[in-house]
Amino acid sequence: MNKKVLSKDYIPSESEPFMNENQLEYFRKKLLDWKLEIMDGTQDTIKGMQNGTRNIPDAADRASEETDRALELRTRDRQRKLISKIDGALRRIENGEYGYCDVTGEPISLKRLNARPIATMSLEAQAKHERKEKVHRDD
Repeated sequence: MNKKVLSKDYIPSESEPFMNENQLEYFRKKLLDWKLEIMDGTQDTIKGMQNGTRNIPDAADRASEETDRALELRTRDRQRKLISKIDGALRRIENGEYGYCDVTGEPISLKRLNARPIATMSLEAQAKHERKEKVHRDD
């Protein structure tokens, strides 16, 4: 796929053909920027943990620091999973499948994709899926 150069103020519109070249490039760039931001944060965490290892004599302070580290690691694990979803969305762009609901095959709204560019289901399909999950969880 040839990468198109978009103006900085381009925003996908409902008035243009769905998932045209401009929209695909817009979402590709948005996903790549998001991935880069996450990866930069991960590098900062790694550096902070390497530099932050120190001997803290006070047990309460040490416990607090360990809790902070555990929270940071959980956050980074969630972001690692998010990178996998971003990569999946980028693959769907390359395959021409991006922007369409995995369940219904219908277009996912631009508003939803703008808010959650890794979305794989339309709002209606997602709501139905969540209701079904809730019912099964209550069993």
